[in-house]
Amino acid sequence: MLGDNLPLATDVISLYNSNDIRLMRLYDPNQAALQALSGSNIEVMVGVPNSELSYVAASRDNSFDWVWNNIMTYPDVKFRYISVGNEVKPSDGTLAPLVYSALTNIREVVVFYGLGNQIKVSTSIDTTLIGANYPPSQGAFKDEVRAYIDPIIAFLVANNAPLLVNVYPYFSYADNPVDISLAYATFTSPGIVVQDGALGYQNLFDAIVDVVYSALEKAGGPWVEIVVSETGWPSAGASAATFDNARTYLRNMVAHARWGTPKRPGRAIETYLFAMFDENNKEPQIEKNFGLFYPNQTTKYSLYFNSIQKGFESI
Repeated sequence: MLGDNLPLATDVISLYNSNDIRLMRLYDPNQAALQALSGSNIEVMVGVPNSELSYVAASRDNSFDWVWNNIMTYPDVKFRYISVGNEVKPSDGTLAPLVYSALTNIREVVVFYGLGNQIKVSTSIDTTLIGANYPPSQGAFKDEVRAYIDPIIAFLVANNAPLLVNVYPYFSYADNPVDISLAYATFTSPGIVVQDGALGYQNLFDAIVDVVYSALEKAGGPWVEIVVSETGWPSAGASAATFDNARTYLRNMVAHARWGTPKRPGRAIETYLFAMFDENNKEPQIEKNFGLFYPNQTTKYSLYFNSIQKGFESI
């Protein structure tokens, strides 16, 4: 939503429906968006923004207030997840200590209202929390983040909730184009690139997801599912950020998600594509160009979504 030329929320819902997109991620409980979603049958991941973590972590009463204002006030919205914080850095001495308390407080209120089975409570992480990452079976969280992530994983295990992970092969490739090929990053490698025991990896997306699965196994969460809460590729603004590369990645991402990863074959990967629109108020330049639609609602890439349930980020 960081643009000054974006369509009205009601028009966005119409665009979702016309493209048969059934899932949406909202990074904050934008009231206009939630009103427009009422009765739409679109399932929603809504975020407790990092700026509100201190409020909901402070007390259960505050969490009651947050859930009442942003969830219970919208009985005709199909909430699927509440993401408590996004990419909080374990080294952040202000925010990191708040996440676990905020998770537990929000979860308790959701259960109080009888929605514990319908709405899963989790948090979104990025892959900078990963230390060892090659081959995927050796994936592990950095030692210095274990005090942060281990209690969160225990919370997810206890509540049968997924870990939300933001996965960006683009940034991995852009940071290391010598060792990572563009084909591997965009699902176009003609054969196996990484052999890991009995498992073969033909694309970087699968490898990243399975690295996190391996890390979860080593941190007490072998059965925790991963939901890819962001993935995308920019069409301009930096190295390898081109229209053709973005179209290739996104088309192949949509086609691939149904098949799962080598560690979890045959289990479709619930994936949220970042982002619905280009956003002209974001910085740096690359961040302006992740949209799958232009602000005038015309499509960039003509993606086809009917073959698998797929969501878009609306930020």
